[in-house]
Amino acid sequence: MNVICVDPRTDPAWLELSQRYPSSVFNSPQWLRVLGDTYDFRVQAYVLLDDEGQPQAGIPFCHISDIRGERIASLPFSDFSDPLVEDRVQWEILAGKLLEQGCPVKVRPLHNPIPLQDPRFVRVKQARWHGIDLDKDMDLVWQGFHSGARRAIRKAERNGLVAYLAKSTADLRTFFEMHRGVRKHKYRMLAQPYAFFQNIWRHFVEQDQGTLMLVQQEGRILGGALFLEWQDTLYYKFNASMPGTLDLRPNDLVIWEGIRYAKAKGLTRFDFGLSDWDQEGLVRYKRKYATEEKAISFLRHTPADAQPCPSVEAVQELLPQLTQLLTDESVPDAVTEEAGALLYRYFA
Repeated sequence: MNVICVDPRTDPAWLELSQRYPSSVFNSPQWLRVLGDTYDFRVQAYVLLDDEGQPQAGIPFCHISDIRGERIASLPFSDFSDPLVEDRVQWEILAGKLLEQGCPVKVRPLHNPIPLQDPRFVRVKQARWHGIDLDKDMDLVWQGFHSGARRAIRKAERNGLVAYLAKSTADLRTFFEMHRGVRKHKYRMLAQPYAFFQNIWRHFVEQDQGTLMLVQQEGRILGGALFLEWQDTLYYKFNASMPGTLDLRPNDLVIWEGIRYAKAKGLTRFDFGLSDWDQEGLVRYKRKYATEEKAISFLRHTPADAQPCPSVEAVQELLPQLTQLLTDESVPDAVTEEAGALLYRYFA
Protein backbone atom coordinates (compact mmCIF):
# COMPACT_ATOMS: atom_id res chain seq x y z
CA MET A 1 0.00 0.00 0.00
CA ASN A 2 1.16 3.51 -0.82
CA VAL A 3 -0.28 6.82 0.44
CA ILE A 4 -0.21 9.91 -1.76
CA CYS A 5 -1.36 13.46 -1.02
CA VAL A 6 -3.53 14.99 -3.75
CA ASP A 7 -5.69 18.02 -4.44
CA PRO A 8 -9.15 16.42 -4.32
CA ARG A 9 -10.67 19.31 -6.22
CA THR A 10 -8.93 18.23 -9.41
CA ASP A 11 -7.25 14.85 -8.90
CA PRO A 12 -8.80 11.94 -10.87
CA ALA A 13 -7.97 9.42 -8.13
CA TRP A 14 -10.12 11.32 -5.64
CA LEU A 15 -12.92 11.75 -8.15
CA GLU A 16 -12.93 8.00 -8.76
CA LEU A 17 -13.03 7.27 -5.03
CA SER A 18 -15.80 9.76 -4.31
CA GLN A 19 -17.92 8.32 -7.11
CA ARG A 20 -17.22 4.67 -6.28
CA TYR A 21 -17.94 4.90 -2.54
CA PRO A 22 -21.38 5.80 -1.14
CA SER A 23 -19.91 9.20 -0.33
CA SER A 24 -21.64 12.43 0.67
CA VAL A 25 -21.74 15.77 -1.09
CA PHE A 26 -19.14 16.95 1.44
CA ASN A 27 -16.64 14.55 -0.13
CA SER A 28 -17.37 15.82 -3.63
CA PRO A 29 -14.81 17.85 -5.61
CA GLN A 30 -17.49 20.53 -6.04
CA TRP A 31 -17.91 21.07 -2.30
CA LEU A 32 -14.16 21.10 -1.76
CA ARG A 33 -13.87 23.78 -4.46
CA VAL A 34 -16.45 25.86 -2.58
CA LEU A 35 -14.39 25.64 0.62
CA GLY A 36 -11.13 26.44 -1.14
CA ASP A 37 -12.49 29.29 -3.24
CA THR A 38 -14.31 30.94 -0.34
CA TYR A 39 -11.78 30.65 2.48
CA ASP A 40 -8.51 30.05 0.64
CA PHE A 41 -8.08 26.89 2.68
CA ARG A 42 -5.38 24.41 1.71
CA VAL A 43 -7.64 21.56 0.60
CA GLN A 44 -5.92 18.17 0.43
CA ALA A 45 -6.66 14.45 0.60
CA TYR A 46 -4.65 11.40 1.47
CA VAL A 47 -5.35 8.55 -0.95
CA LEU A 48 -4.36 4.95 -0.35
CA LEU A 49 -3.21 3.14 -3.50
CA ASP A 50 -2.87 -0.60 -4.01
CA ASP A 51 0.14 -2.29 -5.58
CA GLU A 52 -1.19 -1.52 -9.04
CA GLY A 53 -1.59 2.19 -8.25
CA GLN A 54 -5.39 2.08 -8.02
CA PRO A 55 -7.11 4.20 -5.32
CA GLN A 56 -8.61 2.11 -2.52
CA ALA A 57 -9.40 4.59 0.26
CA GLY A 58 -9.06 8.24 1.13
CA ILE A 59 -9.75 11.12 3.49
CA PRO A 60 -10.09 14.83 2.62
CA PHE A 61 -8.89 17.54 4.99
CA CYS A 62 -7.89 21.16 5.36
CA HIS A 63 -4.66 22.06 7.12
CA ILE A 64 -5.37 25.44 8.71
CA SER A 65 -2.85 27.81 10.28
CA ASP A 66 -4.10 31.17 11.53
CA ILE A 67 -4.65 33.20 14.70
CA ARG A 68 -6.39 30.18 16.27
CA GLY A 69 -3.28 28.08 15.81
CA GLU A 70 -2.48 25.13 13.60
CA ARG A 71 -5.09 22.40 13.12
CA ILE A 72 -6.50 19.87 10.68
CA ALA A 73 -10.23 19.64 9.97
CA SER A 74 -12.03 16.96 7.97
CA LEU A 75 -13.89 18.99 6.97
CA PRO A 76 -14.60 22.59 8.02
CA PHE A 77 -18.11 23.97 7.53
CA SER A 78 -19.43 20.56 6.48
CA ASP A 79 -22.31 18.82 8.25
CA PHE A 80 -20.25 15.64 8.32
CA SER A 81 -17.43 14.01 6.39
CA ASP A 82 -17.02 10.27 6.49
CA PRO A 83 -13.60 8.91 5.53
CA LEU A 84 -13.77 6.77 2.40
CA VAL A 85 -12.45 3.61 4.03
CA GLU A 86 -13.73 0.04 4.13
CA ASP A 87 -11.86 -1.33 7.13
CA ARG A 88 -9.88 -0.36 10.19
CA VAL A 89 -6.50 -1.01 8.52
CA GLN A 90 -7.22 1.57 5.82
CA TRP A 91 -8.45 4.05 8.42
CA GLU A 92 -5.42 3.65 10.68
CA ILE A 93 -3.03 4.19 7.79
CA LEU A 94 -4.77 7.36 6.62
CA ALA A 95 -5.50 8.74 10.10
CA GLY A 96 -1.88 8.06 10.99
CA LYS A 97 -0.81 10.36 8.15
CA LEU A 98 -2.96 13.13 9.61
CA LEU A 99 -1.60 12.61 13.12
CA GLU A 100 2.00 12.66 11.86
CA GLN A 101 1.60 16.39 11.26
CA GLY A 102 1.65 16.98 15.02
CA CYS A 103 -1.35 19.27 15.43
CA PRO A 104 -4.95 18.81 16.60
CA VAL A 105 -7.12 16.83 14.18
CA LYS A 106 -10.93 16.98 13.96
CA VAL A 107 -13.15 14.57 12.01
CA ARG A 108 -16.95 14.30 11.74
CA PRO A 109 -18.14 10.81 10.80
CA LEU A 110 -21.80 9.94 10.42
CA HIS A 111 -22.40 6.82 8.32
CA ASN A 112 -18.98 5.21 8.73
CA PRO A 113 -18.46 3.92 12.32
CA ILE A 114 -14.79 2.95 11.93
CA PRO A 115 -13.31 6.23 13.29
CA LEU A 116 -15.38 5.81 16.47
CA GLN A 117 -13.33 2.73 17.31
CA ASP A 118 -10.01 4.61 17.24
CA PRO A 119 -8.74 5.29 20.80
CA ARG A 120 -6.54 8.10 19.49
CA PHE A 121 -9.69 10.21 19.03
CA VAL A 122 -12.12 11.49 21.66
CA ARG A 123 -15.74 12.36 20.97
CA VAL A 124 -16.16 15.96 22.14
CA LYS A 125 -19.65 16.66 20.80
CA GLN A 126 -22.60 15.17 18.97
CA ALA A 127 -25.20 16.53 16.58
CA ARG A 128 -28.33 14.98 15.14
CA TRP A 129 -28.88 14.03 11.51
CA HIS A 130 -32.13 13.20 9.75
CA GLY A 131 -32.88 11.69 6.36
CA ILE A 132 -35.79 10.47 4.27
CA ASP A 133 -35.93 7.31 2.17
CA LEU A 134 -37.46 8.32 -1.17
CA ASP A 135 -37.04 4.94 -2.85
CA LYS A 136 -40.77 4.23 -2.84
CA ASP A 137 -43.99 5.43 -4.35
CA MET A 138 -44.77 9.11 -3.79
CA ASP A 139 -48.04 8.27 -2.04
CA LEU A 140 -46.10 6.19 0.49
CA VAL A 141 -43.65 9.06 1.01
CA TRP A 142 -46.60 11.37 1.72
CA GLN A 143 -48.26 8.93 4.07
CA GLY A 144 -44.97 8.53 5.94
CA PHE A 145 -45.09 12.16 7.08
CA HIS A 146 -46.55 13.06 10.46
CA SER A 147 -50.12 14.27 10.12
CA GLY A 148 -49.01 17.72 11.31
CA ALA A 149 -46.59 17.97 8.39
CA ARG A 150 -49.30 17.07 5.88
CA ARG A 151 -51.63 19.67 7.40
CA ALA A 152 -48.91 22.32 7.20
CA ILE A 153 -48.25 21.63 3.51
CA ARG A 154 -51.97 21.82 2.72
CA LYS A 155 -52.21 25.07 4.67
CA ALA A 156 -49.40 26.59 2.63
CA GLU A 157 -51.17 25.61 -0.57
CA ARG A 158 -54.50 27.05 0.68
CA ASN A 159 -52.69 30.28 1.53
CA GLY A 160 -51.65 30.58 -2.11
CA LEU A 161 -47.96 29.89 -1.56
CA VAL A 162 -46.10 28.72 -4.65
CA ALA A 163 -42.57 27.33 -4.96
CA TYR A 164 -40.34 28.01 -7.97
CA LEU A 165 -36.74 27.43 -9.00
CA ALA A 166 -34.52 30.51 -8.88
CA LYS A 167 -32.91 31.50 -12.16
CA SER A 168 -30.68 34.43 -11.30
CA THR A 169 -28.10 35.64 -8.81
CA ALA A 170 -30.59 38.35 -7.85
CA ASP A 171 -32.73 35.57 -6.37
CA LEU A 172 -29.63 34.21 -4.65
CA ARG A 173 -28.99 37.61 -3.08
CA THR A 174 -32.58 37.78 -1.83
CA PHE A 175 -32.22 34.34 -0.28
CA PHE A 176 -28.90 35.26 1.34
CA GLU A 177 -30.39 38.36 2.95
CA MET A 178 -33.17 36.23 4.45
CA HIS A 179 -30.56 33.74 5.68
CA ARG A 180 -28.40 36.50 7.14
CA GLY A 181 -31.44 37.92 8.94
CA VAL A 182 -32.38 34.59 10.52
CA ARG A 183 -28.81 34.01 11.67
CA LYS A 184 -28.53 37.49 13.15
CA HIS A 185 -31.94 38.24 14.59
CA LYS A 186 -33.04 34.76 15.70
CA TYR A 187 -29.79 33.06 16.68
CA ARG A 188 -27.35 35.95 17.25
CA MET A 189 -24.88 34.29 14.87
CA LEU A 190 -22.90 35.54 11.90
CA ALA A 191 -23.69 34.26 8.42
CA GLN A 192 -21.09 32.74 6.18
CA PRO A 193 -19.79 35.19 3.54
CA TYR A 194 -21.98 35.92 0.56
CA ALA A 195 -19.04 34.67 -1.54
CA PHE A 196 -19.69 31.21 -0.03
CA PHE A 197 -23.20 31.19 -1.55
CA GLN A 198 -21.92 32.58 -4.83
CA ASN A 199 -19.44 29.72 -5.02
CA ILE A 200 -22.19 27.18 -4.26
CA TRP A 201 -24.21 28.74 -7.07
CA ARG A 202 -21.24 28.50 -9.45
CA HIS A 203 -20.11 24.98 -8.58
CA PHE A 204 -23.51 23.37 -8.00
CA VAL A 205 -26.50 25.29 -9.33
CA GLU A 206 -24.91 26.38 -12.60
CA GLN A 207 -23.69 22.79 -13.12
CA ASP A 208 -27.22 21.39 -12.62
CA GLN A 209 -26.11 19.71 -9.39
CA GLY A 210 -28.25 21.79 -7.08
CA THR A 211 -31.01 24.34 -7.04
CA LEU A 212 -32.33 27.30 -5.09
CA MET A 213 -36.06 26.95 -4.50
CA LEU A 214 -38.00 30.00 -3.36
CA VAL A 215 -41.54 30.29 -2.02
CA GLN A 216 -43.70 33.27 -2.86
CA GLN A 217 -47.19 34.56 -2.21
CA GLU A 218 -48.61 37.01 -4.74
CA GLY A 219 -45.12 37.93 -5.88
CA ARG A 220 -43.63 38.40 -2.40
CA ILE A 221 -40.82 35.99 -1.51
CA LEU A 222 -41.45 34.43 1.90
CA GLY A 223 -38.76 31.77 2.15
CA GLY A 224 -36.64 29.24 0.37
CA ALA A 225 -34.05 26.50 0.53
CA LEU A 226 -30.75 25.80 -1.17
CA PHE A 227 -30.44 22.17 -2.24
CA LEU A 228 -27.31 20.29 -3.34
CA GLU A 229 -27.22 17.05 -5.35
CA TRP A 230 -24.68 14.24 -5.15
CA GLN A 231 -25.02 10.62 -6.23
CA ASP A 232 -28.57 9.51 -5.28
CA THR A 233 -29.24 12.21 -2.65
CA LEU A 234 -30.72 15.70 -2.45
CA TYR A 235 -29.21 17.72 0.42
CA TYR A 236 -31.32 20.32 2.20
CA LYS A 237 -28.35 22.54 3.00
CA PHE A 238 -29.67 26.03 3.83
CA ASN A 239 -33.12 27.31 4.66
CA ALA A 240 -34.40 30.83 5.32
CA SER A 241 -37.70 32.64 5.65
CA MET A 242 -39.00 36.15 6.18
CA PRO A 243 -39.90 37.19 9.75
CA GLY A 244 -43.54 36.85 10.65
CA THR A 245 -44.40 34.42 7.84
CA LEU A 246 -43.92 31.03 9.49
CA ASP A 247 -47.63 30.68 10.21
CA LEU A 248 -48.16 30.59 6.42
CA ARG A 249 -45.91 27.48 6.33
CA PRO A 250 -43.37 28.41 3.64
CA ASN A 251 -40.79 26.04 5.12
CA ASP A 252 -43.11 23.04 4.93
CA LEU A 253 -43.99 23.81 1.34
CA VAL A 254 -40.35 24.11 0.28
CA ILE A 255 -39.56 20.74 1.89
CA TRP A 256 -42.43 19.07 0.09
CA GLU A 257 -41.56 20.67 -3.25
CA GLY A 258 -37.89 19.76 -2.69
CA ILE A 259 -38.91 16.14 -2.20
CA ARG A 260 -41.01 16.25 -5.37
CA TYR A 261 -38.04 17.77 -7.20
CA ALA A 262 -35.79 14.96 -5.96
CA LYS A 263 -38.27 12.28 -7.07
CA ALA A 264 -38.57 13.88 -10.50
CA LYS A 265 -34.80 13.66 -10.91
CA GLY A 266 -34.73 10.02 -9.90
CA LEU A 267 -33.02 10.62 -6.54
CA THR A 268 -33.75 8.16 -3.75
CA ARG A 269 -32.52 9.95 -0.61
CA PHE A 270 -33.27 13.29 1.08
CA ASP A 271 -30.66 14.55 3.55
CA PHE A 272 -31.99 16.96 6.18
CA GLY A 273 -28.50 17.74 7.47
CA LEU A 274 -27.23 18.68 10.89
CA SER A 275 -29.17 19.88 13.93
CA ASP A 276 -27.49 20.79 17.18
CA TRP A 277 -28.20 18.20 19.86
CA ASP A 278 -30.10 20.68 22.02
CA GLN A 279 -32.18 22.23 19.20
CA GLU A 280 -35.27 20.38 20.38
CA GLY A 281 -37.70 22.41 18.30
CA LEU A 282 -35.76 21.86 15.08
CA VAL A 283 -35.32 18.16 15.83
CA ARG A 284 -39.06 17.74 16.42
CA TYR A 285 -39.74 19.56 13.18
CA LYS A 286 -37.47 17.28 11.12
CA ARG A 287 -38.86 14.19 12.77
CA LYS A 288 -42.25 15.03 11.24
CA TYR A 289 -40.73 14.14 7.86
CA ALA A 290 -37.68 11.95 8.50
CA THR A 291 -37.53 8.18 8.32
CA GLU A 292 -34.00 8.01 9.73
CA GLU A 293 -32.17 9.63 12.64
CA LYS A 294 -28.50 9.24 13.48
CA ALA A 295 -25.76 10.97 15.47
CA ILE A 296 -22.92 12.94 13.91
CA SER A 297 -19.83 12.50 16.08
CA PHE A 298 -17.31 15.30 16.50
CA LEU A 299 -14.02 13.50 17.11
CA ARG A 300 -10.81 15.21 18.14
CA HIS A 301 -7.21 14.11 18.50
CA THR A 302 -4.89 16.28 20.60
CA PRO A 303 -1.15 15.57 20.44
CA ALA A 304 0.24 14.29 23.74
CA ASP A 305 2.86 17.04 23.87
CA ALA A 306 0.44 19.88 23.04
CA GLN A 307 0.98 22.93 25.23
CA PRO A 308 -1.63 25.63 25.94
CA CYS A 309 -1.06 28.81 23.95
CA PRO A 310 -2.34 31.93 25.75
CA SER A 311 -2.76 33.93 22.53
CA VAL A 312 -4.80 31.18 20.88
CA GLU A 313 -6.95 30.77 23.98
CA ALA A 314 -7.53 34.53 24.04
CA VAL A 315 -8.72 34.49 20.42
CA GLN A 316 -11.07 31.58 21.14
CA GLU A 317 -12.64 33.58 23.97
CA LEU A 318 -12.80 36.75 21.89
CA LEU A 319 -14.62 35.32 18.86
CA PRO A 320 -17.96 34.64 20.62
CA GLN A 321 -17.78 38.05 22.27
CA LEU A 322 -17.26 39.71 18.90
CA THR A 323 -20.14 37.69 17.48
CA GLN A 324 -22.49 38.92 20.19
CA LEU A 325 -21.37 42.50 19.62
CA LEU A 326 -21.67 42.39 15.83
CA THR A 327 -25.09 40.71 15.81
CA ASP A 328 -26.67 43.23 18.14
CA GLU A 329 -29.88 44.82 16.82
CA SER A 330 -28.18 48.23 16.82
CA VAL A 331 -25.56 47.07 14.30
CA PRO A 332 -26.51 47.67 10.65
CA ASP A 333 -27.06 44.46 8.69
CA ALA A 334 -24.37 45.48 6.18
CA VAL A 335 -21.83 45.66 9.00
CA THR A 336 -22.91 42.28 10.35
CA GLU A 337 -22.53 40.82 6.86
CA GLU A 338 -19.03 42.23 6.50
CA ALA A 339 -18.14 40.86 9.92
CA GLY A 340 -19.14 37.39 8.76
CA ALA A 341 -16.99 37.77 5.66
CA LEU A 342 -13.98 38.73 7.79
CA LEU A 343 -14.37 36.41 10.77
CA TYR A 344 -16.18 33.25 9.70
CA ARG A 345 -13.09 31.43 8.48
CA TYR A 346 -11.73 31.47 12.05
CA PHE A 347 -14.66 29.34 13.23
CA ALA A 348 -13.23 26.36 11.34
